[in-house]
Amino acid sequence: MKRTLRYLRYRMKHAFDNIRNEQLKHNMLQAVPFWVASFLTGVAAVMYAKLFQWAEDALQFIIRWNALAIFIVAPLGFILSWWLVKKYAPYAKGSGIPQVMASVDLAGPRDRYKLKYLLSYKILVIKIISSIVLVLGGGAVGREGPTIQIAGSIFRFVNQLLPKWWPKISIQNMIMTGAAAGLSAAFNTPLGGIVFAVEELAKVHLNHFKTALFTAVIVAGLTAQWLAGSYLYLGYPKTAGVSVGIIFPVLAVSLACGLLSSNLSIIMLRINRLKKRLKSDTQNIIFLVISAWIIASLAYFVNWETVGSGKGIIERVLFTTNKEEQWYVPLLRMIGPALSFTSGGAGGIFAPALSAGASFGAFFSGIMDLQSNETNVVILAGMVAFLTGITRAPFTSAILVLEMTDRHSLIFYLMVAGMASSLISLTVSRHSLYDRLKLIYMTEIEEKTKRIKIKLEDLGNKAD
Repeated sequence: MKRTLRYLRYRMKHAFDNIRNEQLKHNMLQAVPFWVASFLTGVAAVMYAKLFQWAEDALQFIIRWNALAIFIVAPLGFILSWWLVKKYAPYAKGSGIPQVMASVDLAGPRDRYKLKYLLSYKILVIKIISSIVLVLGGGAVGREGPTIQIAGSIFRFVNQLLPKWWPKISIQNMIMTGAAAGLSAAFNTPLGGIVFAVEELAKVHLNHFKTALFTAVIVAGLTAQWLAGSYLYLGYPKTAGVSVGIIFPVLAVSLACGLLSSNLSIIMLRINRLKKRLKSDTQNIIFLVISAWIIASLAYFVNWETVGSGKGIIERVLFTTNKEEQWYVPLLRMIGPALSFTSGGAGGIFAPALSAGASFGAFFSGIMDLQSNETNVVILAGMVAFLTGITRAPFTSAILVLEMTDRHSLIFYLMVAGMASSLISLTVSRHSLYDRLKLIYMTEIEEKTKRIKIKLEDLGNKAD
């Protein structure tokens, strides 16, 4: 492997040495790492999506075979998912977006060595395996957040492979670009990837990396489309003929979803604090078994839509005539993700948040007795609002839902939904779930590196 890499580096150096125009050579050398990493991200995103879908399909097969099996599969999935992360890559847990946000903050020269805890090939592998195991066990998690950490790991890995003679490329810019490329490939939403990088990650001026950002999103997106085909993440819901009066139901749903999702964030943070008090593996396993059995019981006795990413709920309420939703389904779509996301295994909150918003939008539309096309608009608004309450990124949420459904005529309503949710969420908490988790991870890593330094100093003193 090392011999092959040395040969490739030699051939690339020889090829670029033959380019006479120095500016062109510099620009090419700056661009190639982003192109390579973006291509690899697109491939990884498609493979991961197929594996994740296989896991969801396998769970449904098990349930059809014997529904009671969920009470065995769920605890096994939760425990194995947690153990893989704890044993091999502790910061592969959860979504992955807070880890990438922390990586951007730690990308300076003084703290750059800490990136190995948050972005690495080991995290890439464990992230995929752990999340697949968790969803196979009935966990209500998604793959989109994990894809962003996977992409960040790929971009960092490519940056590390660059030889010494290569022009220096900002690792911070590569991580931010990787996150955008990952989101673009996961949802097939290039604009959403760009807006996410700017709204959620960028701490430097966009001019410093805008070309790399745009090209990376394009390459990753095209690679994903080349492998998976041109597709919309959801499809084309019917929304024609809706009057401007729909703004009132949109606002009502957006405010309610903003309150629900921001409170869900607080609940998940409290569960995390509770889990930290569990000192032994036995205590953690007991906690995981109880969590798994709660989800399994809700699924078996109440509604099977409790488990999984929730994409099936979105597709049903948007694209079939069965748009009715019971009042308790949005609550189930909050309980499932809350217990799954805090289990210690890998898994994202994007898709579960979208499904919770969709289910609440469908329930509210039933109360209002709205027409089918009006219901679709309210459902999409609920999706934007619920995701915004989690991320506090209203424009990213609006653009993502817009691109998923190709409903450009609804951009005004979707942005209103995002802004309304963002404002009402501030009354619950000033900071998003991701911001809180980012600070927790950074504090943990700082404490860990201090302990390592103290141990090294003690060893040095003993040696003296």
